[in-house]
Formats: sequence, structure tokens, C-alpha cells
Amino acid sequence: MEEVPESEHKKWGLTRDQYAQELKKATRIAAPMVAVSVLQYLVQLVSVVAVGHLGQLALSSVAIATSLANVTGFSLLSGLAGGLETLCGQAYGAGQFQKLGVYFYSATMSLILVCPPVCILWIFVDKFLERMGQDPVISLEARKYLMWLIPALLGGAILKPLVRFLQTQSLTLPMLLSSFLVLCFHIPLCWILVYKLELGSMGAALAFGISTWLNAMLLGFYVVFSSACERTRARFTKKAFHGILEFYRYGVPSALMICLKWWSCELLTLSSGFFPNPKLETSVLSICLTISTLHFTVPYGFGAAASTRVSNELGAGNPNRARVVVLVIMSLAIIEAVIVGIVLFCCRDVLGYAYSNDKQVVHYIGVMTPLICLSIIMDSIQAVLSD
Repeated sequence: MEEVPESEHKKWGLTRDQYAQELKKATRIAAPMVAVSVLQYLVQLVSVVAVGHLGQLALSSVAIATSLANVTGFSLLSGLAGGLETLCGQAYGAGQFQKLGVYFYSATMSLILVCPPVCILWIFVDKFLERMGQDPVISLEARKYLMWLIPALLGGAILKPLVRFLQTQSLTLPMLLSSFLVLCFHIPLCWILVYKLELGSMGAALAFGISTWLNAMLLGFYVVFSSACERTRARFTKKAFHGILEFYRYGVPSALMICLKWWSCELLTLSSGFFPNPKLETSVLSICLTISTLHFTVPYGFGAAASTRVSNELGAGNPNRARVVVLVIMSLAIIEAVIVGIVLFCCRDVLGYAYSNDKQVVHYIGVMTPLICLSIIMDSIQAVLSD
């Protein structure tokens, strides 16, 4: 780690020892949060990989469906849940522990309220895609996949507030364990449903939904029965309803920041359906964006750690400490991005085989890899600063 100049320490009123202490604190939160983010995204990725080996039609339709699910559903839930990072983080730093439970109830109800309109859109998505000029066969298969993905959306409305609730208390170990157990459960479940029961892409969506609910149940049991959450657990009262408007005041701007970034990527996948060879183009682009998004979970974990530490320090009245947190997390994110970019570039000729056996798809992924490496570095900076 590059040392920070003495002048910078004086500017913020911290010594090198204090900086090192902050680095240790941030790392203790960042490392498990990165692992949690990666493990949770791998659940969705495993489903895409399983479908990818069924052929170009299955992969392209699931790619379109996943893009729409992220654009209209999961990105919205993730962004709205980000409002808890501010509310719960500052309340925890200020020692107002009961407020965390109230904020959690408000956030969960708020996220559930946005699910019905999204579900309606998914039910009629094939007509929407066909009017946009997408291939009718791909549109129909995408609709089927989204229909089976609705349980995962509802589970996400509960899971995402739970993650933020525990994250702002630095309770990362239970999230790490539950995410790891769910991934270990999801891999054989997806294999059984997709290949053994021959449900195809529908089985992949069903497996994702089951795994999402399992993760939410595990974390829910931990919150209810663990002594670590004793101070922040709260009974459900009318205050939760009163907090919905306050939550939206913080959640909507957070959702806009997350959604605009997510939409810009996913719209590329949707637009690839208009190319002369939509099955090939959609497959290649979706794999490239999947790789980029998988890495994005790493700086997103860094950003989550930064958000937790910053909000805690601001709640405790320590703005100088908050500045140092940003510097520490930013340096970690940049170093990690450079290392990953180099590794991906060196493996560009074989990278595509993880997603598809089609040699044409693998070749085009190798051609696109240098652009993926560049986007990875830029995304790492953006992820930390936006959180």
C-alpha cells in the first residue's frame, strides 16, 4: 500500500498509525462485504452459465430477460435499499439503535410496494419486446424466464434491506456464511432443475428464486434470534409506516444513481437484439457485460464498506475520519481493479469457454476483453465514489 504523505495526514489531523488503524477497520468490513457481493451475484451468474450451455437461443433469450430483470427490477430494489446505508448508518453511529429496526421495516414495505408494477411489466414483456422489433422467438422465451423469476424479485425485496441492516452494524460474518451456503446449495439445485429435470431456462430462474428466499430466511433467522442484533431489533409499529416517506427521500436518489449506471449497461444488451444476427450478438454482449458486472460486485463491496464507515463516523461527529475512509477504500479499489484487468487480458483467448462452447462466441469475447478491462478500472472508481 502506498504511504500517504505527511502533509495529507496533517491536513486531516491524523498520524500514520491512525491511518493504519483506519485501514485495518475498513479492511475488516470491506473484505467480507466484497465476498458477500460476489457470492450473491454468483447465484445469478450460475443460472446464466447453466443456460448458456443449452445453445444460442436459450442464452440470448435469458440474456435479454436478465437485462430486463436488472433494469426494471433488481437495480431498482438495490438502489432503493441503498437509502438504509445513510439512515441506519448514521443512526447506529449516533447510538440510536432502535431506529435501525424501524428503518428496516419501512424499507422492506417500500420495496414490496414497487414489486407489483414490475411483475405486471414482466408478464406482458413479450409484447413490449416485439413492438420494439425484437425477435418473436427470443421475446417469448424471455417472457417465460421472467415469469419464473418473479419469486426472486419478491425475495429480493426482503433480502436487500436485511443485507443493509446488518451491513451498517458491521455484522458481515453472518452474511458471508449465508451467501456461501446458499451458493453451495444453488449450484447442484440449478444443475438438477436445468439438466436432470430438463426444465431448461425455466429451471434456472426457479433455482434463483429458491436460493434468494433461502438467503433471506437465513439472515432473517439471524436477526430474530442473534444476541448481536438485540439492541437494534424493534417491534413492528405504526412508526414503520410513518418512515416510508422519509425512506423514499433517501432511497429514490440512491436508486437513480444505481439505476442509471445499470441501465446504461443493460440497454446495450437489449439493443444487440436489433443486429443482423441477434442470437450471436446478444450472447456475446451479454457475456461481456456479465463479466463486467461480476467484477463490479467487488468495488461495490468496497463502496458498501466505505458507506458504512463514513455514515458511522458522520453519525458520531467525526468528519475527518470519514475523509480518510474514502482515501483508504479508493486506494484498495484501484489496486484490485488493475490486478483483475491484467489477469483478464492474459486469459482473453479462453475466457469465453466458461460461458459457452460455441467457438465463434469465444472468439468475439476475446476481441472484446480489452474494452472490458478498461471498463473495470473506471467502474471501480465510480462504485466507491457513488457509495
